[in-house]
Amino acid sequence: MNYLAATETVGNPVANMAIFGLFVVVTMVVVIRASKKNATAAEFFTGGRGFSGPQNGVAIAGDYLSAASFLGIAGAIAVYGYDGFLYSIGFLVAWLVALLLVAELLRNTGKFTMADVLSFRLNQRPVRVAAATSTLTVSLFYLLAQMAGAGGLVALLMNINSKGGQALVIAVVGILMIVYVLVGGMKGTTWVQIIKAVLLIAGAGFMTVMVLTKFGLNFSEILSSAQTAISGATTEGVASRDVLAPGAQYGGSLTSQINFISLALALVLGTAGLPHVLMRFYTVPTAKEARRSVVWAIALIGAFYLFTLVLGYGAAALVGPDRILGAAGGVNSAAPLLALELGGVVLLGIISAVAFATILAVVAGLTITASASFAHDIYASVLKSHKVTEDEQVKVSRITAVVLGVLAIGLGILANGQNVAFLVALAFAIAAAANLPTIVYSLYWKRFNTRGALWSMYGGLISTLVLIVFSPAVSGAKTSMISSADFSWFPLANPGIVSIPLAFLLGIIGTLTSKDTGDPAVNAEMEVRSLTGVGAEKAVAH
Repeated sequence: MNYLAATETVGNPVANMAIFGLFVVVTMVVVIRASKKNATAAEFFTGGRGFSGPQNGVAIAGDYLSAASFLGIAGAIAVYGYDGFLYSIGFLVAWLVALLLVAELLRNTGKFTMADVLSFRLNQRPVRVAAATSTLTVSLFYLLAQMAGAGGLVALLMNINSKGGQALVIAVVGILMIVYVLVGGMKGTTWVQIIKAVLLIAGAGFMTVMVLTKFGLNFSEILSSAQTAISGATTEGVASRDVLAPGAQYGGSLTSQINFISLALALVLGTAGLPHVLMRFYTVPTAKEARRSVVWAIALIGAFYLFTLVLGYGAAALVGPDRILGAAGGVNSAAPLLALELGGVVLLGIISAVAFATILAVVAGLTITASASFAHDIYASVLKSHKVTEDEQVKVSRITAVVLGVLAIGLGILANGQNVAFLVALAFAIAAAANLPTIVYSLYWKRFNTRGALWSMYGGLISTLVLIVFSPAVSGAKTSMISSADFSWFPLANPGIVSIPLAFLLGIIGTLTSKDTGDPAVNAEMEVRSLTGVGAEKAVAH
C-alpha cells in the first residue's frame, strides 16, 4: 500500500483524538482524587511514601517506557533491524546496575532527591547546586525527546505536515503536563504512570500476538518477511541493509562501531543516574519495597522490550520501510502504521492514545522531579538554609513546574522531527557522566569528598554537553539537528565513551588532591544508614 493511500485511512483524527481525550478525562479524575492529600512536601514530592513495591514497580515501568521505547525503538528495529534492538538491550540491562548498586542504598540514605544522598557527608551548598543543575539538564533533554515524539505522533495521526500545526500540539501536551503536576503532585503523577504502563504493555502485547498470529506464530517467518520487504525497498540506503545481522546502523567504519560502544555505555550506566527514576525509590516505605519495585520493573520492562522485537520486524514486514520513512512521523511512525495495518482505525486510535499517554506520563514524572529538585535543593537548602516551610517548598516547586513546562514546549518545537530514541540516548549520556560516578563514590568510597563530587559532576556535565554540541548529532550531517551548518569536530554522535570515564577519573583526582577527609562520625552514620535504613526518615541537613 503506498503512503498516499495510508494517509487517507490514517486521516480519521476524530476517532484518534476521541480515544486520547477519554484517557485525559479518566486520568484527570484520578489525579484530582489523588490530590486531596497533597498538603505536605513529603506528600507532594514522594506521594507520602505510600506506594507498595509492586505499585511502584509498575509506575517505574510507566516512567521508564517513554515515547522513545514505543515509537523510537519499534521504528529503529523496523528500519535498522538488529542494531535497533540494541537500544532495547541497553535500556533493559541498565536496570541491573540500578538494582545491584543503587536502589536500596539510595532509598535508605535520601529523603526527596538525589542531592540528599550526595550532600549527606559533603559540603552541602555547592553539592546541592551541582546536583540540581545536573537534574534540571537531564530532565530538559528527556523532556525534549518526549515533546519531539508528541510532534511526530500527531503529525501522523492528524495528518498535520505543517510545523505550525505540530507546534500547537506540542504546546497542548506541555500544558496538560503542567496541569497534572500542579494538581496531582507525585501521587497523581504516579497513578497516571501506573494506568499508562498497564495500557502500554497490554497494547503492545496485544499487537505482538496479532503480528505472530498473522505469521502462524512463527517468528522466523516474520524475520524472513522483514528481510524480503527491506531488500525490496526503494528508499536510498535501505535496500542494502541486512537487518538480521549487526551493522546496518553501527557497522561499516571504525567510528561507527566506537559510536555504538559509546551509546551502549550511556544506556547501561545512565539509568542508575536518571533523576526521575531515582526519585521513584523515595515513594515506597522501606528499602525492601524499593528493591521489590525494581524487580517488578525489570520483569515488565523486559516483557515490553521483547514485544518491540516482534513489533519492529513486524512493521518492516507488514508496512515496509519505504512507507515508514515516508510517513509524517518518519521512523517514529512504525508502531502507529503497524496498528493501522493490523486493526484499522480503531486499533490505530487506541495505540496512538496509549503512545500519547506515554508521553504525558513521562513528561509529568520528569517535571515533578526537576521542580522538586529546584524547590528542595536550591530554594530550601541553598537559598533559605532549610529555614523554609513545607508550604513554601511546594509553592516554589509548582512555579518551577510551570517555568520548566514553558521551556520544554519551546525546545520541543525546535527539536520536532528528531528521532526520539536518539534524543533520549543523549539524556542517558548526561545522567551516566554527571550523576552516576558521584552517586557510586558517595555510597561506596569513604574518602570521597566535596572537591571530588564537584569535579566529577561538573566535569561529566560540561564534557558531555560540549562534545554533543560539536558532534554530528548537532551539525555536519543530513540527520543533524542543524543540517545546514557544520561546526562538528568530535566524530561520535554519543559522547559517553569519553565523558563517562572522564567523570569517574575527575572524581578520583579531585578527591585525592584535596586534604578534606570528611567527618568520621558522619561517614560512619552514612554507612550505617545506607546499609540498614536506620534514621532514613530524618531530615537531611548536615
